[in-house]
Order: sequence, then C-alpha cells, then structure tokens
Amino acid sequence: MTLIEAIWERLRHWFEPVVYLSNNVLSMLGVLMVTAAVVLWIFLLPTLMHGETGNPYTGILTFLLLPAAFFCGLVIIPAGIWIRFRRERRRGSYPHDFPPLDFKNIKLRRLVLFVCAATLANIVIASQLSYSAVSYMDSVTFCGQTCHTVMEPEFAAYQNSPHSRVECVKCHIGPGANWFVKSKLSGLGQVVAVTFNTYDRPIPTPVENLRPARETCEACHWPQKFGADRLEVINKFADDETNTLTKTVLLMHIGGGRTSRLGIHGVHLGPGVVIRYAHSDHKRQTIPWVEYDDGKGKKTAYTSADFKPESLSGMPVRVMDCMDCHNRPTHAYELPERAVDAAMAAGTISPSLPFVKKQAVELLRKSYPSKEEALRQIPAALGEYYRSSHPSVFAARQGDIARAAGVMAAIYGRNVFPTMRVAWGAYPNNIGHTDFPGCYRCHDDAHASAAGAKISQDCNACHSLLAMEEPAPKILSDLGLAAAAAPAAK
Repeated sequence: MTLIEAIWERLRHWFEPVVYLSNNVLSMLGVLMVTAAVVLWIFLLPTLMHGETGNPYTGILTFLLLPAAFFCGLVIIPAGIWIRFRRERRRGSYPHDFPPLDFKNIKLRRLVLFVCAATLANIVIASQLSYSAVSYMDSVTFCGQTCHTVMEPEFAAYQNSPHSRVECVKCHIGPGANWFVKSKLSGLGQVVAVTFNTYDRPIPTPVENLRPARETCEACHWPQKFGADRLEVINKFADDETNTLTKTVLLMHIGGGRTSRLGIHGVHLGPGVVIRYAHSDHKRQTIPWVEYDDGKGKKTAYTSADFKPESLSGMPVRVMDCMDCHNRPTHAYELPERAVDAAMAAGTISPSLPFVKKQAVELLRKSYPSKEEALRQIPAALGEYYRSSHPSVFAARQGDIARAAGVMAAIYGRNVFPTMRVAWGAYPNNIGHTDFPGCYRCHDDAHASAAGAKISQDCNACHSLLAMEEPAPKILSDLGLAAAAAPAAK
C-alpha cells in the first residue's frame, strides 16, 4: 500500500461516519448558514478591498451578521452530528460498518446534492437581495419611518430642513466601521425600548456620545474656509390690522479661514483653539464654567457668579464643537411667530389679509385635544374669524384664506406632536439668542475669570447691526436688495 493510499484509507474511515451522521436536520441547517454566509461574503468582497467600508450597514452585514451566521453554522454542524451519534448509541442502532464514500452511497449523494442546491439558492437570493437590503437600511425611509410614532417628529423636522437631501447615516454615523458598530449596538437598546414601550417622550437631547462634528459635519462644512461675512435680513410682521412689516438687517461675521477678522468661527474654532465647558443640566443650557485655550499656551477659566469650584468635579465637561451652537442643524423646530413670519414673507400666507399674523399665532398656540383635532379646527377657526369679523374679505378672498389656513395647519403639523409630548419650544435652538438663551449661555457678561476678565457680550463681535426693525432699511436700497427682500403681497 502506497503512502497516498494509506492516507486515503485513514481519511475514509474518519469521513464515513461523519457523512452518515451529518444527515440530520440540525447539521443541514448549519451547512445552509455557512454556505449563505460565504456566498454573501463573496458578493460583498469588493467593498472590503480598500480595508474598510464607507456604508455603515454594509459594515454591519459584513463584520457582524455574516461572521455570526458563519460561526454559528460551524457550531451547529458538529452539534447535530454529536446529537445523532448519542441518540443512535442509546438506541443501539449505530452501525459498525458504513456505506463507502462513492456516489452509490445514497446518504453521500443527498449531502452533496443538498450542499449544491443550498449554494445555488444562496447565490440567486444573495445576488437579488443583498444590495437591495443594504440600500434600504441606508435609506431615509428606513431611518425615519420604520418606528413611525417615535421618529415622526424628527422625520417631519428633517423633511423641512436644509439637510433634507442628506441621508441620516451621513450625519448620525459617518464613514468607517468603528462608529457604525457603536451606533448599532446602541440601537439595540432603542429597539428594546420601542418594543416594550419604555422610550422617553419627547426623545431627550442632546444625543449622548454623538460622534464628534469634525468627523461628520466637516465632511461637507469646513469652518476654517467660511471666512466671508454674510448679510442676514429678518422679516417681522406686527399684530396690527395691516400686519406692518419691519426688517432687521445684520452683517454676520462668520469668520474663520485666513480672514483678518476672527469672527465667530475664528474665535471658537481657530487654529489651536480649544474650548471646554461644564454644564449643570442635561440639555446643556446652564454653563457655569468655561475654559478657553487660545492655542498659544494660555488657558483662561471663566465662571458664573454662583459657581462653586468643588461642584466642577460633579459636572460633565465637554470639548466644544459645531454641535454646541448648531445643535438643531437638521431637526429644527419652529416657533409660531417665526414660522408665520417666514410664511408671510414668502407670500404663502398673504400679508394683506387683515390681522392674519395675530390670528395665525393665536390659533397655533391654542391648546387642542389632539393633533387631528388641531388640524381640523385651525382652518375652520380662521375661516370663521373672517366670515364673522371681515365678511367682505371673506366673500372676496376665500382662496387666500383657505391657502393661509392650509399653511397654518402644515406649520402646526410639523412642529407639534402630542403623542411624543413635543410642544412649541420643546427643543432649544442655540443659534442666536432671541428665542432661547443660545449664545448667552456663555456670553452673558457675567462669566468672569480670576483676573476679572469677562466673556464678552459685545454685539459687534458676532454681527454688525445695520438696521433694527425698520420698515424700509436704507442699507437694502443702497445694496439694491430692497425689491428682493420684499415679501410677495397677494
């Protein structure tokens, strides 16, 4: 007997009982799982050639689900063999001789045919479903509508935002395997909370352990390059009969880059600048301690008047980034006054309807038993107001009134969600300082250093006030923007 024949004889004696015992449901299930994982891995192999995948759900499938299925299948196969071996030994039906390893052996034929059929089926299924499944899990629809009740407020605000064409995963997860694994592990807890109806209402913000903005936001936005000043025109309509319009004009000093003027970004995000702060509340609205590192070796700590040094050890300390000011870049909710002013400036609510600003805000702020009832009552109440108080307007302008009522209902519908306990102003917006503390959380002229220096509240540090609630600001005429800034009157 040659060496090769001797090796084959030894292998045959080992494989014959394995082939015999592997003909059981559990082992075949393991074979199916292993072949499915291998085939899917082959289909996803091109995405791994660069060392990592930019698609988070592809990464979850590749690095979590496929290995889990593969190794689980490898465990199930011998488990099924061992269970059948123990069962037949107990029954006394375990054979002493086994059929030869050739295709005359029906058990071997069944096993080979099963493996081939499973592999072929997996190839067909994987080719059709793997890309579609990954693409769907990466979609806004999946993120925003799978858990409809929970995500309805955020999804509605997202659709009305400047980022409404940016996929959720671009900001919430970003590229690379590390953060999508963290995100999805965190998501397991959220799935449990939704399943057992134990989630918070409203969803608490800010999001804990959010990925640093420099790894997500700055994939598109680069503060060091945003150096130009920007003109901001704020339209405001009064509560009088003619809805008197006034305009505030600001020149925002964005700063950053290589501009001679530091501006907002330059002071907060300039080269080497690091700002740390401690907050005493979950929403980060009360900030009693700020440390400013100017990047040149000088650190200055500023504290509020009631700050006690020993309390610092019990407060979370955070390194400031974009999200501390731009905390609602996408899921931004409006206040009634701001939303109505914007609609009137755009002409979707006609400014020539008498008292429409006053009526709109009052109806939006009114308490309703449910959202459905609010969407029914708001249009009806506006129509009834003009029918009873301004019958001539009601008779001549029913189209404008109906259009205004529809816009008001839409404003309410995308900002108030009683089921999730989201009411007007539920989520503070830290940009500016008119509706929420915002900038004044630190720039309140009350945070002082040990040497007596204060965090400035100088308005001109961030913007130049070119006009303040004027009917026709001269600066807009001088710049040729008066016509462009005028709202459409209908």
